[in-house]
Amino acid sequence: MIDGAMGTMIQSYRLDEAAFRGDRFKNHPKDLKGNNDLLCLTHPGIIGEIHRHYFEAGADIVTTNTFNATSVVQS
Repeated sequence: MIDGAMGTMIQSYRLDEAAFRGDRFKNHPKDLKGNNDLLCLTHPGIIGEIHRHYFEAGADIVTTNTFNATSVVQS
């Protein structure tokens, strides 16, 4: 079974709008806070850290943080 509370783990970092934007999306016209998939680009270290926590807890595999990484959702 592959499951995990990725969103909850991300929320524990208490990231603000600027953190979600990073330098790459700092001038984006829409709010990005809560768009967890962007963190793969703006804060890959956080995503990597969360994945390490899963491995430390005994997971054999992890998947990327791309739950909403579709063109429909991202539009």
